[in-house]
Amino acid sequence: MPQPSGFVPRPDGAAPLMPSAAEAGPAPSPAAAPGSDRQGLAILLMCLTSFLFAMQDGVSRYLGEHYSPFFIVMIRYWVFALFVAAVAARAPGGLRAATRSRRPILQVVRGLLLVAEVVAMIYAYVLLGLVETHAIFTATPLMVVALSGPVLGERVGWRRWLAVMAGFAGILVILQPGLRVFSPWSVLPLLAALMFAVYGLLTRLVARDDSSTVSFFWTGMAGAAGITVVGLWHIEPMAPADWPWMAALCVLAMLSHWLLIRAYELAEASSLQPFAYTQLVWISLIGFAVFGERVGLNVILGGAIVVAAGLFTWWRSLRRSRLAAHSPRR
Repeated sequence: MPQPSGFVPRPDGAAPLMPSAAEAGPAPSPAAAPGSDRQGLAILLMCLTSFLFAMQDGVSRYLGEHYSPFFIVMIRYWVFALFVAAVAARAPGGLRAATRSRRPILQVVRGLLLVAEVVAMIYAYVLLGLVETHAIFTATPLMVVALSGPVLGERVGWRRWLAVMAGFAGILVILQPGLRVFSPWSVLPLLAALMFAVYGLLTRLVARDDSSTVSFFWTGMAGAAGITVVGLWHIEPMAPADWPWMAALCVLAMLSHWLLIRAYELAEASSLQPFAYTQLVWISLIGFAVFGERVGLNVILGGAIVVAAGLFTWWRSLRRSRLAAHSPRR
């Protein structure tokens, strides 16, 4: 079942909102029957997953302040690749089936885009802080809506275009151009949001020919190969006290994605999207309590505008999907 245009699950945990449909692992085949859909437990798992993603981002920021993000992401992706291989091995057809993609070039591009986005987000965490980075990154679903027309040929109505413009107005509220010294590093989360939006659109494009298991496998393997080529040049000794944090980052990544897979098995991904925004709350608390970040009024207001615009586009997409499902077929 294709995701609504405004729906962009989060993948890497290095940032917001929802984890990506591909990295979330094999999605359940057609939604379960209404009676077996354990919506309450799925919502609880999604909220817990969002908390773990926020913890993961906090650890990423800490490590990013002391080591090269390329090195950190390389180690994390090595572990993630093992996790992906284990998931694929348990899927029908095993590893052999997971490697058979009808769109290998697009799959590689997806994997490289995602790993580049993770690196950019860690740099942004260090240079801008967790809260402001996430507030800007929430524009991702709006970018997906804006790009879904030229990339996927989807029709975007005027109401959703208004929501997109409102969302980007919220980004301007966060950045406050003309009212404060503009940080050039603010481009990083915007660039990361754009990369993740394109990644999400390509995920939907390859889903026309490849299963979620195949996309999940190629996401991990292509990303691990790509970051290794760059990361090997950034290897540096890690203090013994920091290896437990590196291990915690890898464990959080695997646990959060496993919980996300479980949540998607219990309920449709589109019904869980609003609860992924709880990550912003946890990020704000971690940024303030652990890193001493100040949450400015402009960030709160701008973030609220962007989230509201994102939720509106999600609601419009969901409504259109339901109307299409109930309209008489000719």
